[in-house]
Amino acid sequence: MDLRNIPFVIGALYIGLGPYLGLTAIIIRAFFGIDLGFWVTVSYYAIFSLILWKIHPWFLGKNREQRIWIAIGFIYIVGIYQTTPLLFMLDGYDILDVSFAFLFLQPLGVGMITYFLEEVDKFTIYRQQLVTLERQGVVEKMGAAISHEIRNPLTAAIGFVQLLHNDSISADTKRQYLSIVKSELQSAERVIQDYLTISKVDPETENTILINKALNQVIQMLIPLAQNRSVEIITYFAEESIIMGDSQKFHQSLVNIMKNGIESMSSGGILTVGTEATPTNVVITIKDTGSGMTDEQLSRLGEPYYSTKGNQGTGLGILVVFSVIRAMNGNIHVESEVGVGTTFELNFRSSLAYIPPVVEQEKGKMISK
Repeated sequence: MDLRNIPFVIGALYIGLGPYLGLTAIIIRAFFGIDLGFWVTVSYYAIFSLILWKIHPWFLGKNREQRIWIAIGFIYIVGIYQTTPLLFMLDGYDILDVSFAFLFLQPLGVGMITYFLEEVDKFTIYRQQLVTLERQGVVEKMGAAISHEIRNPLTAAIGFVQLLHNDSISADTKRQYLSIVKSELQSAERVIQDYLTISKVDPETENTILINKALNQVIQMLIPLAQNRSVEIITYFAEESIIMGDSQKFHQSLVNIMKNGIESMSSGGILTVGTEATPTNVVITIKDTGSGMTDEQLSRLGEPYYSTKGNQGTGLGILVVFSVIRAMNGNIHVESEVGVGTTFELNFRSSLAYIPPVVEQEKGKMISK
């Protein structure tokens, strides 16, 4: 059996390399001497290289089952071509052995290899189709979310603008209506900003971010919300650490995580915010004692438009967090247990050493040294 036939036929049919593979085989055969076998090899590869080169485009146009059978049939023809001179021109060959090797083993090998190639190709096509369908689904959901989330505040704003055309309303009422219009337009702007943040996963401007300072700013901003819900904020910070990234988007990501944590504690609780530093990394931990999430909810966290808040959320906040952290080459790990709470762990590269944290606490407030 000539094992050169299998890669020759498959490479020629699937890739169109018939002439190149044939010439390579002829050159290799020449090293073993210029004899009758060499000229048989030359005639064989010259004929079949041209035939395979010509039928290559036609072969690729067939379906997968047809391609498998065509490849098997062609190697069978090659086997007959090579077996005939061995049976009638040379002595010492057993007919059954030669026939079994060239007319059974070679077609079997080609059949198995072509079947494997077709399965790999089918899997690749299915995977591409699945990715395309998922992208189309995301686009459809995004369009629906945009229309829903922006239409509501705009409808409200339009209604109050129409009321402002009434000359009989007082100046105080007009100011009240204008304040509502402004609030609704700002709400629509926030939705648009969230979409822009998701679409631009790479930071527009990379600058220095002081971790502890950024966390303190966010906590100070959320203290009124925490006091409203009887939530106690505890902080423990290592020495100030520095990371690189878009400070505005990083700030928004921290706001999204902490705000969700506070809102999950409807009956009060504790929000713990801390940092741990090593010579190469800094870890931010944000832990709440809220309602927690099931395994299914946790597995879907970060999916577009999936929210654990039901109709009250769009799922964009956490999606923004995942996009921003990835853009900053950071890692995010989330653990949650129903009735216990949720922990977010953000890991970034840093060059500052570790210093033991200082912990102080006060209900509804943040104090750190």
